[in-house]
Amino acid sequence: MTNRALQDKRILVTQADAFMGPAICEVLAEQGATVIASTASLVPPEAPGAVVAAAGRIDVLVANLSIPAPSSPVADVTDAEWRDTFAALVDPLPRLVRAVLPQMVERRRGKIVVMGSASALRGMKRASTYSAARGAQAAYVQAVGVEAAPHNVQINIVAQNFVDNPTYFPREIQENPRFQERLKREVPLGRLVSAREDAQFAAYLCSDGADCFVGQVFPVCGGWVAR
Repeated sequence: MTNRALQDKRILVTQADAFMGPAICEVLAEQGATVIASTASLVPPEAPGAVVAAAGRIDVLVANLSIPAPSSPVADVTDAEWRDTFAALVDPLPRLVRAVLPQMVERRRGKIVVMGSASALRGMKRASTYSAARGAQAAYVQAVGVEAAPHNVQINIVAQNFVDNPTYFPREIQENPRFQERLKREVPLGRLVSAREDAQFAAYLCSDGADCFVGQVFPVCGGWVAR
């Protein structure tokens, strides 16, 4: 039986050509959603508002934000690395929420799902900048989630790692024997979470069945983070 849980929902997906964007757009469409796949850069301060305005009615926003993860040792992190990472991963989020939330509050219906990272939940070497930015996303979602809940708007975040996607785990990394050994050593699942598994969970959070979740951080990482 075909799952049409998202029938008649208009869902805006940002950075739809990167990170989890392609898989999420595919699964959302399969479940009946009208997918508005934006590939616009969200770094310019006016861009998030423009993307939301162009989309019209938005029942669900999937804030899919990514950049290649910096891997500088902490003593080598420059102001530019820190600033650019937060400009790409953190600054667009409140701008998107400010732009889309009023229409959801007016209708007393809506959802925002952020595609984040489990690096915010577990320490990683050479990832201080990236982890801090992803941690800021998670803290923001927890705060705005409880604020939006009385208006029947649910805001949650998927904190993922070791999920098959072209941004962080391209084919050449997956085929590297050292990475394969690391996967077996660090991830209880013993493999990458598939892009489709991750996208299906995100789609569930977009659905009416997930109305009870408020400001929650959901690890999707094959057991790499236990909480």
